[in-house]
Amino acid sequence: MKAILSAATLLAIGFGASGALAASGKLVVYTSQPNADAQTTVDAFKAANPGVDVEWVRDGTTKIMAKVRAEIAAGQPVADVLFIADTVTMEGLRQEGRLLAHEAADVKGFDAGLYDAGKTYFSTKLITTGIVYNTNAPMKPKSWKDLANAAAKGQISMPSPLTSGAALIHAAALSENPDFGWKYFEALADNQAQAQGGNGGVLKAVAGGEKMYGIIVDFLPIREKAKGAPVEFVFPEEGVTYVTEPVAILNTAKNVEAAKAFVDFLISDAGQKVAVDMGYLPAKAGIATPAGFPKLEDIKLMGFNAASALANEEANKKKFAEIFGM
Repeated sequence: MKAILSAATLLAIGFGASGALAASGKLVVYTSQPNADAQTTVDAFKAANPGVDVEWVRDGTTKIMAKVRAEIAAGQPVADVLFIADTVTMEGLRQEGRLLAHEAADVKGFDAGLYDAGKTYFSTKLITTGIVYNTNAPMKPKSWKDLANAAAKGQISMPSPLTSGAALIHAAALSENPDFGWKYFEALADNQAQAQGGNGGVLKAVAGGEKMYGIIVDFLPIREKAKGAPVEFVFPEEGVTYVTEPVAILNTAKNVEAAKAFVDFLISDAGQKVAVDMGYLPAKAGIATPAGFPKLEDIKLMGFNAASALANEEANKKKFAEIFGM
């Protein structure tokens, strides 16, 4: 369903960021955003930067990265900007020296954990992972540890890190948290949690009553609740893990000024309001959250180290598979 921008957002876009109108020419964006979100984002950016002609290519992050690497290997890089799912992938590119620093980017209002210290990649929204439960469930969970209780035994659905990028980051963050570690996932496995597929399958299982509880990204159950589905989403009291759809400029970019303008727009108030209008939490403080979400300051984010998650990616997948017998 195509997102509709609010009047307030359109007004904010109309004024744009200072200097934005100077950007011009062709800009190529490779993104893993859903098609409707990508089109809405591009339309909003072009409203603020009418001199830029944006060409965008959409696919899953894994396929986008394969395309980028193939083009680089052939000596024919195409994309100016990457706008993909997670900071772990961006961190890998940063370590390889593939990203261009945007030192003038205005990161006021962004937590230091939401952008690279060298300003090579920047979070554009928050997509948190928390708990969903069916409204008929006998227990109303408030904590991650509630899912390890006997009341939830055999009633938990969760995405697999072998399938879902958000689930992989969730596993990485909790496994390095001293209050959880791998022992928490062992407790979930002992509680007969079912780990397979992606977030959509979790929503279907919980909304349909096949399972009473699930681990899932926030916007899916919040949107479905608004449509009448018998589900509630919980931001656990210990905090939530998250992916952030970061944006970065490739060091092979042909139109650097337009690429910087694109980044500037996404992290500006106007760009953050576009994300909110699409139903996502903003990454920037001071921006009102979408209907159905708490205020940003009321959401506790768990610590996450993208470099560590990158270094341990294969080991984390292997450990998870061992625990759940996959």
